[in-house]
Amino acid sequence: MRNSRISKALAALVVVVGLPLTGAGRASATTVTPVPGDPLTGSGSVSRTLLTRADLTTGSSTAPVDDSAFALPAGAAPPSHTFEGTLTLNGTATGGGFSELVDTYNRTSFRDSVWKHLPPVSVTFVQNGSHLIPTVRGLTYTGSTVWNLATGPGRVWDENADNGMTRASFPFALVERNANCVHNGEMTFLFDSSTITKVRYQVTQETCEYQKFTMWGQLSAGYTRATVPDGPAVENAYAAEVADRLPTKPISALATDYPGAGIDLSQFGAGVTPADMTSYGLFVNGVNYTSGCTTRYGGYAFCSEMLLPSYSTAKTAFAGVAAMRLQQLYGDGVTQELIRTWVPETASGSGDWSGVTLDDALDMATGNYTSSGYEVDEGGTQMSNFFTAEAYTSKMADALVFPHQAAPGTQWVYHSSDTFLAARAENNYLRSRAGSGADIFNLLRDDVLTPLHVGPDSLAGERTDNSATGVPFGGYGMFWTQDSIAKVAGFLNNDSGRIAGAQVISPTALAAAMQRDPADRGLVTTGTTPFRYNNGVWAKQFTPAAYPQYSCSFYVPFMSGFGGITVAMAPNGATYYYFSDNDEYSWSGAVNETDKISPMC
Repeated sequence: MRNSRISKALAALVVVVGLPLTGAGRASATTVTPVPGDPLTGSGSVSRTLLTRADLTTGSSTAPVDDSAFALPAGAAPPSHTFEGTLTLNGTATGGGFSELVDTYNRTSFRDSVWKHLPPVSVTFVQNGSHLIPTVRGLTYTGSTVWNLATGPGRVWDENADNGMTRASFPFALVERNANCVHNGEMTFLFDSSTITKVRYQVTQETCEYQKFTMWGQLSAGYTRATVPDGPAVENAYAAEVADRLPTKPISALATDYPGAGIDLSQFGAGVTPADMTSYGLFVNGVNYTSGCTTRYGGYAFCSEMLLPSYSTAKTAFAGVAAMRLQQLYGDGVTQELIRTWVPETASGSGDWSGVTLDDALDMATGNYTSSGYEVDEGGTQMSNFFTAEAYTSKMADALVFPHQAAPGTQWVYHSSDTFLAARAENNYLRSRAGSGADIFNLLRDDVLTPLHVGPDSLAGERTDNSATGVPFGGYGMFWTQDSIAKVAGFLNNDSGRIAGAQVISPTALAAAMQRDPADRGLVTTGTTPFRYNNGVWAKQFTPAAYPQYSCSFYVPFMSGFGGITVAMAPNGATYYYFSDNDEYSWSGAVNETDKISPMC
């Protein structure tokens, strides 16, 4: 019930802390589906010592608090007020505190005023019961020189000690401009029909190997109270999103769900420094078993909404899957198209692109490289220039600096720039078939991710020129939640590229990528531990010699991301995933535990 909204005839107005609010109603009644789990059933009796009404009204922020203070507490009562309109924080450029932990590139030392503070924050919300829903989800370009923003759905509720006001809390993430680092935080405030308090915020967790910090503050805010014209649609879409999420249980439930299997729960999350682990989970038999989301100040209040960076998992989930979608639409011969045909800039770049196919680029086998050493080029100055280039023209030029060294398709050399070129070729090929307005990421979004019911936070990725109209990065720049990465992995590993029974991506290409075609396993990678790499997918071979518990040899395909991200899709149908940022890649033990649930051989 929207019991704080008054006549639609009243005009919306901007409200600053402590000044009167007026309401605005919708022009006509629209049926809104409740979010599963609503309404709240608590009495409002909550024992609170952090972020009390006094703290938010007259206090200030001198340090972070435990993240549990931002969470929906046991005993929370249904909200007596409805928030609808735009929340704008004041003084973001100068307010708040900052504590640096890691700054590999010494960036905060010469741009303190930007790195150490929030970007502009202005978010429009609607409310469905006890759920506070941003009308724009996923990556938002803020105009800041260093930070973009993503805002997730939060909660609203009443506590008796708040003297009739309603408490709101929601997650947000700072996303480094032109890069895939994600720093997660929360915000909270109180409001009623006439006032709004200050907004408390803190950032206490990240998935970012080279920059770690804690940020906090309390700012005054403006509230433009107004009817959101598409509000009911946003509310209904969120209710459907929650209803469509995978069944989820804590990872500890594996022991009770499979009591006779003897599963060693300690293997999940093992091999990764706990302080650097963001989140992990196991998707098996249709259930997403998930860890909590730890921060430097306790458990994150919105673990299911926490934004997780893809980094190079996008090489699989974007460039690889998009190519398979094109093959399903236009024939498997699509990946034999020449890069030079669809990326005209190759004519003026270095290297020899005359015989390089889209398949070669997806396989990291263009033959154009400086060093064949394991990720030597990827970690070198030339690739650094590619990563830092923001404008499309610069990024494209930096992708084409590598000289010709080998015949296409013969030598594996890891290049994020080659996936950028592959995605560009895919995009331009798509336009030749579907029209000049077609966009390869949007094809992935509309034909794969949306039908999979992947959440909105994964439906926008980073692009060149720091603009929604730029060119998608291709090999990085996507975002996940625990639910969305499990769904994408299940689509590839369990459903063979089918959605609701319909084949969406090429079964031939997917079989090769998932090591189900012995005649097409891709190239062997360099490095101390050789893997297979095919169509943007890594694979590790498990043999009885190395793992005596098995009576057969098999491959585990996996996605991999910078800093310590793995999505391992075992042939028994189980997917183990984790997101971390201490450059630790350890997952064989967890995969071995899944053999106790469903044997590999």
